[in-house]
Amino acid sequence: MFKSYVVTLICVLTIIALPSNAEQQSTIIKAKGYLDVVTGKVVSPAVIQIEQGKIKAINPTPMPSEATVIDLNDQILLPGFMDMHTHLDLDFDGTWDTIFTKENASKGALRALRNAELTLNAGFTTVRNMGQGHITQELINVALEEAKEEGWVNTPDIFAAGHMVTINGGHGDITMAYSEGLIEVGAKHGVVNSPDDVVEAVRYQIKHGAKVIKIHATAGVLSLEKSVGAQQLSDEEMRAAVEEAHRHHIKVGAHAHGTEGIIAAIRAGVDSIEHGSLIDKRAIELMIDRGVYLVPTTGLIEYIQPLLSKMDPTMKRKAEYVLPLAKQRLKQAIDADVKIAVGSDSPIIPHGKNAAEIVALVDRGMTPLNAIQAATINGAELLGVDDRGQIQEGLKADIIAVSANPLEQIDAVMQVNFVMKSGVVVKQ
Repeated sequence: MFKSYVVTLICVLTIIALPSNAEQQSTIIKAKGYLDVVTGKVVSPAVIQIEQGKIKAINPTPMPSEATVIDLNDQILLPGFMDMHTHLDLDFDGTWDTIFTKENASKGALRALRNAELTLNAGFTTVRNMGQGHITQELINVALEEAKEEGWVNTPDIFAAGHMVTINGGHGDITMAYSEGLIEVGAKHGVVNSPDDVVEAVRYQIKHGAKVIKIHATAGVLSLEKSVGAQQLSDEEMRAAVEEAHRHHIKVGAHAHGTEGIIAAIRAGVDSIEHGSLIDKRAIELMIDRGVYLVPTTGLIEYIQPLLSKMDPTMKRKAEYVLPLAKQRLKQAIDADVKIAVGSDSPIIPHGKNAAEIVALVDRGMTPLNAIQAATINGAELLGVDDRGQIQEGLKADIIAVSANPLEQIDAVMQVNFVMKSGVVVKQ
């Protein structure tokens, strides 16, 4: 009897251990070709075998006997795009007032979910969320990131920064226009006054799940301080942020428009410069020497023009001054081969139109291949991940399709017809 029991148990355990038909089932994507973003070649034909969320084989021989086939006919496949500068919980119509003063965190989370879905349907399967815009200790976009990881929602992979680390009265202090005492904010909201505050702010974000830290090295455009480029965080405060984040193996992106603040942030050890509007030869040389990425957010220039008349006069003046200069300086950085990653700064480029940044980079002097690399392999390197960014065996099955070869028609990236995220079809 005991022997019979053991035999039965072994049989049951064997059945449990064997993969089900569903687990063995492959998905096959057939298309005209796929872009090898490293070599710049369109490989044709494209038959991509997907299993368990990853690319199992490319043009497999023999073909699997049982598979779900997705025939995309004459389309070109690309790896899912990556946007390194988004603000999912925000929308912009020339002012932030409604969101800042009348929207609670619960509605902000729903707004972030809607915008994340728009972003995914546009072909962006991974994003960095570089700071939330709601006055709350809760980290809205970290919560959205966690909901994605737990399978509650269908969004891009999100690397969230939590609150931006900024000086009292600085670019990220969204209470700047409020009367004294109306709302008090501090390090847990990212608003700091000393290196010790900075360490507290960084630790708070990391404790509650932030995967990247965003600091404000300088003043900004869409805020109410008078200068657009003046350094805000001190050199010591920036070093404190970088040292604390890097101790936890967390990368740091620095919002920086003005030249001196850009240089100070680079010297402090940041991993990326966001915007970099007034970058100069000294800063370019430092970035190249230290391998610092530029996330230029240049495509927003075309989108912000129609909103100027609705903007606060201070914001309008700063935008009209700095944005034309930013275009010129970006061309210098491109010519010097500074490492560049795509960042839309959505919602300035509206959520779902993030690929306008890729098109804008070509307009500023990048080749179509370089601009696509900025949205794929460069984004992966900036994030410090090696499981995405290419159509390659063993990587995540983050795959999109467009109707034309984007190396010949870069505008094709604006109309993504098919999106697969981790092996699951999101849009077809």
